[in-house]
Amino acid sequence: MSNPQAARPSFASKIAFEALGVESGDESEEELIESTPSPAAERPSADPPKPSKSAIKKAKAIARQERLQQAKALRAAQRAQAAAQNARLAQSSPSVPEAPHPESGSLSDSVVVVEIPQDESVLPPEGVQTEPLAPLAPKANGAAHTEPERKEEAHAPLANTAAVSSIVPPSASIAQDEPVPQPELAEEAPKSIAKYTNGHVNGDAKTKPEKQEQVSQQGSEQVTKRQNMLTRTLWTFIMIGGFILLLLMGHAYMIALVMLCQTMVYREVTSLFSLKKRGSDEEVAGRDPWSKTLNWYFFAVTNYFLYGESIIYYFKHIVFSDPQRTVFAMNHRIISFTLYTIGFVGFVLSLKRGYLKQQFGLFCWVHMTLLLIVVSSHFIVNNILEGLIWFWVPASLVICNDVFAYVWGITIGRTPLIKLSPKKTVEGFVGAFFSTLVFSLLWGTWFMRYQYMICPVQDLGVSAFSGLFKCEPNSVFVWREANIWPPVSAALSTLLGRPVVTIPYAPFHLHLLLMACFASLVAPFGGFFASGFKRAFGIKDFGHSIPGHGGMTDRMDCQFLMGVFTYVYYSSLIRQHHVSVGELLQQIVSGLTVEQQLELISDLKRYLEGQGIAVPL
Repeated sequence: MSNPQAARPSFASKIAFEALGVESGDESEEELIESTPSPAAERPSADPPKPSKSAIKKAKAIARQERLQQAKALRAAQRAQAAAQNARLAQSSPSVPEAPHPESGSLSDSVVVVEIPQDESVLPPEGVQTEPLAPLAPKANGAAHTEPERKEEAHAPLANTAAVSSIVPPSASIAQDEPVPQPELAEEAPKSIAKYTNGHVNGDAKTKPEKQEQVSQQGSEQVTKRQNMLTRTLWTFIMIGGFILLLLMGHAYMIALVMLCQTMVYREVTSLFSLKKRGSDEEVAGRDPWSKTLNWYFFAVTNYFLYGESIIYYFKHIVFSDPQRTVFAMNHRIISFTLYTIGFVGFVLSLKRGYLKQQFGLFCWVHMTLLLIVVSSHFIVNNILEGLIWFWVPASLVICNDVFAYVWGITIGRTPLIKLSPKKTVEGFVGAFFSTLVFSLLWGTWFMRYQYMICPVQDLGVSAFSGLFKCEPNSVFVWREANIWPPVSAALSTLLGRPVVTIPYAPFHLHLLLMACFASLVAPFGGFFASGFKRAFGIKDFGHSIPGHGGMTDRMDCQFLMGVFTYVYYSSLIRQHHVSVGELLQQIVSGLTVEQQLELISDLKRYLEGQGIAVPL
């Protein structure tokens, strides 16, 4: 007849296992029977409240304390039973007892049976029989283990390894009065063992690959940054070279470049807004054919109106000399309004229930984009027609400020400038300001020497190689002499070895400094505005049309603001108002009848002949 205790795990190993406070997550058959709920308990209640984490932790601590108390009571009972058996053996046989047989079922005749861990470095001494612990039954109803229980299961083998400090007979272990471990020590033991094992045994094997992976990632990031920098620098020189080439080819090519840039920017910005189904990110397909059509229709109508105004203003002598062009010029605005009205009616007819809010949002979005981009481009084109220098120099100042802000930022930049652009620094902003001031004086002084750059446009067919540009320069380009303050004059004369009393200058130099201040202090906020715009839509760049630079909007965000400022500044403070042939011809054609025009021609002919000038018929 087998001993009932033989089916259970040996007492010493179980006590050592529980003394470390390790919960395996699996339960024995007795625990499974005791924990099996009754049929009445299995009936689910109406939405039982879910216990909190603190309550679960407290309940586990109480259960662990109860297990320790039960282990203490069981140990005391075993000690009493062992003492009685030893006394009986002493009375029956006073001599030294023989070595106990391994198969004996009594506690006094058996050896301590412990669980041998997976680590082969811990081996029992010879002559001692070992057997593994009986497998514990899984949880009732197949419940999944909680996360703390899984962690304690992972520490269980380590706890068994720590428990095997010596293998002795039960009598020897009972003779020692071992204190019951406290719950705090029981909780800390597996944690310390696990910490030692993970940090010292397995730490070297894990950290080396991780360090190698981190080093490889850092190396790949540096290679990527270097490639991006090279690509960005290469395309910067390509854009500057193309810009200069189109500048030399003539005004018409520069106007075409501005129109191309504004078209790409308009496409990138309007693509951020599209009709989508309510409550989803899926775009409407085939339900609103007017969405993109109206975008480009309003774009075309706006360009027709703005560029028509520029052509009529700057080429009056050509437009009003041809009767067919005169009809176009006299009715340009009414034609533009009629085209816009057609688009407005088409938008109203395209409204559909369920998409009204989005469609009106699209309508407002298009008009704001036209105001910020197309109107700004119109002013930039006017700067080209007033003289290439009013387009080339301001655009160069913005590029110079952007480049020097980058150089100073990566060199000495430490203090963040604005949250919208985390890479912008105060040092880069200030350094770029002074660098742009110096650059503006050198750059503007060089180009103001060429009439091709400073003369207003008269013919769109000329280029820098034709040599046909001759005009009376604006007074701001005329060189003058300014007296130097006597102490400064004396110092300069001593330094240079010759008398220095005056210094040459042109009023254009003062305008250059003011434009440089705007390009350094205000124009960058166009870029900050674009950065906030991109953050609002969660995008890094507006597009990928320029390698290394993103989209065209990322490069033109400051240029639009600078172009509008230059046009307003020039038309308010620099432009000279003279009566031109085109203006007189416009007044004659639009304000005089045919009889009055013939009378004017006759009077003008008589006046010229009186001056001795032959007038051809």
